[in-house]
Amino acid sequence: MTGIAGRHVVLGVSGGIASYKACVVARRLTEEGALVDVVVTAAASEFIRPVTFEALTGRPVVTSLWEPGRALDHVRLGREPDLIVVAPATAQLIARMAQGMADDFLTALLLARRAPVLLCPAMNDHMYAHPETQANLKRLRAPGLVVLGPATGRLAYGEGEGPGRMVEPEEICVHAERLLRAGPPFAGRRVVVTAGPSREALDPVRVVTNRSSGRMGYALASAAWRRGAEVTLIAGPGALAAPGGVSLVRFDSTADLAAALADVLPSADVLIMAAAPADYRPSAPAGAKIPRSGPLTVKLEPTLDVLAETMSRRRAGAVVVGFALETGDPIPAAREKLVRKQLDLVVANDAAEAGAGPEVETNRVALVTRDGVEQLALMSKEAVAEQVLDRVALLLSRRG
Repeated sequence: MTGIAGRHVVLGVSGGIASYKACVVARRLTEEGALVDVVVTAAASEFIRPVTFEALTGRPVVTSLWEPGRALDHVRLGREPDLIVVAPATAQLIARMAQGMADDFLTALLLARRAPVLLCPAMNDHMYAHPETQANLKRLRAPGLVVLGPATGRLAYGEGEGPGRMVEPEEICVHAERLLRAGPPFAGRRVVVTAGPSREALDPVRVVTNRSSGRMGYALASAAWRRGAEVTLIAGPGALAAPGGVSLVRFDSTADLAAALADVLPSADVLIMAAAPADYRPSAPAGAKIPRSGPLTVKLEPTLDVLAETMSRRRAGAVVVGFALETGDPIPAAREKLVRKQLDLVVANDAAEAGAGPEVETNRVALVTRDGVEQLALMSKEAVAEQVLDRVALLLSRRG
């Protein structure tokens, strides 16, 4: 995660079995460089001792309104932080918040707050489904307060599965990063990212495809969402899990990709074409499985050029990013693609370079624009995504 270092986060922990997960949230935010103040309710102290959070954050833990010398800390901690995370938020805490109560440190802080709140409910599924709980959550949903979850899964021992489980710490931290980072120029923008390979049928069993894993596109979609954009990820076949918060559309063939793009491009502020659609397809796919019976000659024909096909559907002023994967120096091909396809930025790399081709977690790319070429060092694909989006942010800012 990026964008968290140096930010001030208050973590409120109320009393429920999910309190133990708050330890992971506190540790992860602290490891990413955030200043984390933990507020623990009396009920939460029955599940997790406050000293645990002090050890994880290196900060004193607040447990009561009545601690000597801290008479107005609930007001200060309501005004100072960049974000307040409440995890878990029990049915009781949610009810007290909805009624505007301030009978302990956490509810008083929440009533005095100026910072946005990320509220993570956790309770028994019947308690969550109760009309009063639903009414309380409805009262709380407003600008500046985001309700995350609950998830559906295993509840406390003997209670089986159902909606009410607190979302996992990793998801909480990713949403916290989005709330901390969301702002110009990505907040409110629509970003479309393509990722992964296409498959072109040879027969009902076999396909022509390539080695793209989709990691680069998935990293770009996730990073754009964390910056506050509304993101659609159009992804080819693969095993990667969909990034949280991102709208996922699947495609199989190059023609499928073009059709999916046609639906979303008119409203897109940014298009990032990180997918690797096939350049050729079998010209006459067989209707039945081709038997194994010696040498096989397959006639291939070019697939459609997706960017060229969708050119007329782009929104005026949209930023368009392409990719150029070559074997050998990719810069000449990237420069040619930049001009021919009217792109704003081309991300170029050499597929033959160790650690920089498909099916690996790192990349070394060059960023090619009309202003020149910027060579980046070998880094994770997540880090490359941040670098690319920094350049997209500059382009968006210039266009207003």
